[in-house]
Amino acid sequence: MAKTTTKPTPTAKKVADSKTVMTELIMPNDTNPMSHLMGGYLMRWMDIVCAICAGKHCEAHVVTAAVDHISFQRPIYLGDVITLEASVTRAFNTSVEIFVEVFANDIKGQKPRRCNHAYFTFVAMDDKKKNPVQVPPVLPLSSEEQQLFEGAARRRELRLILSGRIKAKDATLLRQYFTDI
Repeated sequence: MAKTTTKPTPTAKKVADSKTVMTELIMPNDTNPMSHLMGGYLMRWMDIVCAICAGKHCEAHVVTAAVDHISFQRPIYLGDVITLEASVTRAFNTSVEIFVEVFANDIKGQKPRRCNHAYFTFVAMDDKKKNPVQVPPVLPLSSEEQQLFEGAARRRELRLILSGRIKAKDATLLRQYFTDI
């Protein structure tokens, strides 16, 4: 198992310092036979924009550790322009949670809609890309940033339960939701 490299606690960083926006035009090779964007392509772009956001926040190489609940709410069509917006929600010891939203509109900027969202978790790695490193805390400023920050601890605990890294009986934030404890 890799050991965590510890350094002095980094200074907290604002969410806006690492916010990342990416835009893509949906081309024929991105679509399925119904002329809708293929989900796998969207997931790849979501992972990329989130990794860039996490890397900027952590000032380190990052690796994807988890993806929570990618929600495909609305189809994205051939010729649409999508905008992916990624922001860090919270930092833990060596990991960060990133929230990504996907918006689509036509090439003229008409028919805007929110189509997808998800939470990604990344672990920051040292320069040799071998061991996790401590990450800067997040400084949430707006009420929306504060809400995402507070919810991140519960989402993290649920990820740990679902991955088998902790038992439901050991949960502190979610214990009340599990009846078999």
